[in-house]
Amino acid sequence: MTVDVVISGGGPNGLMLACELGLAGIRSLVLERLAAPSEEPKANGLLGQVVQLVDRRGLYERLSGSPAPPQPNSTYFMFAAMPLDLSLLDDSPIYGLAAPQRHITQVLEERAGELGADIRRGHEVVGLTQDGDAVTVDVAGPDRTYRLRARYLVGADGAHSVTRKLSGIGFPGVTYDRTTSRAAHATVPSDWVDPETGALTVPGYGTVRPFLPLRTERGGFSYAPFPGHPPLISTIEWDQPETDAPMSLDELLASVRRVLAADVPFGPPTGQGPHVLRRLDGGNTRIADRFRDRRVFLVGDAAHIYTAGGGPGLNLGLQDAANLGWKLAADIRGDAPAELLDSYETERRQAASRMVTYAQAQSALIAPGSDVTSLRALFSELLRDQDTVQRLAALTAGADIPYDMGAADTHPLIGRFAPDMELRTPNGTVRLAELTRTARPLLLDLTDDTCLAGTLPGWHGRLDVVTARPQPGSPTALLLRPDCYVAWATAAPHPDAADREALRAAVQRWLRTGQAPT
Repeated sequence: MTVDVVISGGGPNGLMLACELGLAGIRSLVLERLAAPSEEPKANGLLGQVVQLVDRRGLYERLSGSPAPPQPNSTYFMFAAMPLDLSLLDDSPIYGLAAPQRHITQVLEERAGELGADIRRGHEVVGLTQDGDAVTVDVAGPDRTYRLRARYLVGADGAHSVTRKLSGIGFPGVTYDRTTSRAAHATVPSDWVDPETGALTVPGYGTVRPFLPLRTERGGFSYAPFPGHPPLISTIEWDQPETDAPMSLDELLASVRRVLAADVPFGPPTGQGPHVLRRLDGGNTRIADRFRDRRVFLVGDAAHIYTAGGGPGLNLGLQDAANLGWKLAADIRGDAPAELLDSYETERRQAASRMVTYAQAQSALIAPGSDVTSLRALFSELLRDQDTVQRLAALTAGADIPYDMGAADTHPLIGRFAPDMELRTPNGTVRLAELTRTARPLLLDLTDDTCLAGTLPGWHGRLDVVTARPQPGSPTALLLRPDCYVAWATAAPHPDAADREALRAAVQRWLRTGQAPT
C-alpha cells in the first residue's frame, strides 16, 4: 500500500500532525501501538503559546468546553517554585487550558478522523528502509504483518521511539538519578481550603497557593486542585533510598511530612478515576541528534524530553506538529520552496534547545542546599523587575525566541507567533484566530486604502487575503505562514515599493518555489 505520510504514534502529537496534514488536503495513516486510548493519567493541560495554537485551529472550545476565547493569566505563575507576578506585565504570554491528556487525545482523534486520517490502533512500526523516493515501513498489526510505502514517515512515538532507533538517530542528554517524585490524587480537609483563593492552609507550615510549587530545604511540594478532579498532591525529594514496594498514599504522606515538616491528613480520592498514584525515580532531559533522517522526521517526545514542571513536552510537541505539517504538505503537492523541509529542524531545534535551558535552570534552582537557598533569595529580588518577569514568562510560554524569516527585521512581529486581534472586516468584526482555522497562508491588509490586496494577484489561489480595519497600534499588514508565524509585517499606513518587494520576497521564500506568478 502506498500513502503520502505514515505517522508512528497516535498520541496528541501524532494526531495533531494528522489534523494539520488533513487541513492541507493530505491524508495520513496513523499507526498506534495501543489497541485503545490509554487511561493512565499524564498531562493535566496545555500551557503557553500552544493554547493560542489550538484556538487558531478551532479546537479550544472542544478542549475547554467554553465558547469564549482563551484569556492570558495576568495574576501569578511560577518559575522554579518562585512566584512570577504577571500583574507587572502589560501583555502576559501565559495562557492555560486545563484538560487531561486523554481528553486532548480524544478531541484530536475525532478531528483527525473528520479530516480524513486513517487511524489504526493495535498497529506498530517494526522496521523501515529508505530510498530516494519513499520510506518502506514494516507494520505489525493484530492479525498480520504488512508493508507500507510512504513519501514520508514521522515518528511521534514517544521517548522510547522505535522510529528514532530504527533510523539510527542518537538521543544524547542528561539523566538525573538523585530525585524521587511522588504524586497522587487525594482529598484534603475542606476547612483547610480557602473558598475564595483555593489556597491550602497547613497548620505548622503556612499557606500553600494552588498550582504554585514550593521548595523547602528538604524538597518540593505542590497542591493542584484541577476542576472536576480531586486535588493532585506532589512532592520531590533528593537521595531517597530505593524501594521495590508499590506506591501508596501512606508513602506520599510520609514524603509530605519530610518536605513540609508538617502533616497533611489527606485521604483517598473521590469520584470517577483513573486517579494518579505514582513514584518516579530520576528523570531525563534529552534532544535527538537530528530531527530528520532523509524521509523520516521526529516530533514531540521522540525528538526531545524534559524533566521540568508545566508539561513542556506536550506543549512543545504540538507546536512541532504545526510546524511540520504544512511543510510536508507543500512538498507533497510539489509547491514547496527550496529548503522548506530543512527549516523544520532549524526552527524546532531552536525551540527544543531553549526548553533545555528552561528545564535545567529550574532543576538547579529547586535543588537542596544552603547555597541554592541563597541563590534563590537573590533571584527572588530580580523577580521584582518587570523585564525579568517578562523574559521568564515568555520562556515559560515558549514565546521568547523568534524564527529567522530570512529578511530584515523591519517589524518586531516578524518571526513571531501572530498575536490575536479583533478586526473590522466588510463582513463584520472577527478575531484573527477565526481567520486561521483552515491553516492556509494569510495576507492581512490593514492599510488605509487596502492597497496590498492587489499586490499579489497571481497568488490569490494559494493564500487567503483579508482586508480589515486595524486596532489602534496594530501593524498595517501581516503575512502569516500556515503555522501562524509572521513571515512579513509593516506598520506603514501607505507601504512603499520597498515594502511591496519585501512582501513578494517573503511569499516567494515560504510559499512556492520557482518564479512568482505575474
